[in-house]
Amino acid sequence: MVCLGNICRSPLAHGILEKFAIDEGFHWEIDSAGTGGWHIGSPPDHRSIAIAKSYGVDISNQSCRQFEIEDFDKYDHIFVMDYSNLNDVRALARNNRDYNKVSLFLKNDIVPDPYYDDTQFDAVYKMVEGRCFKIIEEFNSQ
Repeated sequence: MVCLGNICRSPLAHGILEKFAIDEGFHWEIDSAGTGGWHIGSPPDHRSIAIAKSYGVDISNQSCRQFEIEDFDKYDHIFVMDYSNLNDVRALARNNRDYNKVSLFLKNDIVPDPYYDDTQFDAVYKMVEGRCFKIIEEFNSQ
């Protein structure tokens, strides 16, 4: 899961999908990162932590990091939150295999960044949760 700073959207997606995967008994390695390195080593934004906690998801132990080229080797799917993230991560791709691992988290839409609007965290949580549920459903139907 990748967003700009790895403090709002991608930690939520990371935490929600991880919880769903564990609940389903899947042994998936799920992580999140940012395209920028401003928050490396910091926890997620306190508003993301709070909204996740209100829905029973604990993301407080996550630590922000920056996306690395090695992530292409480590992960089968790299979901990004918006078109800027899509372009930034795909620009790092070494080959078509890397490039094709990267897609928008919402397939044909973006997850808006709630950073500058406190009122958007709940809507973003629900949007991300809905997509995480669909990812689990898609995997179960394979």
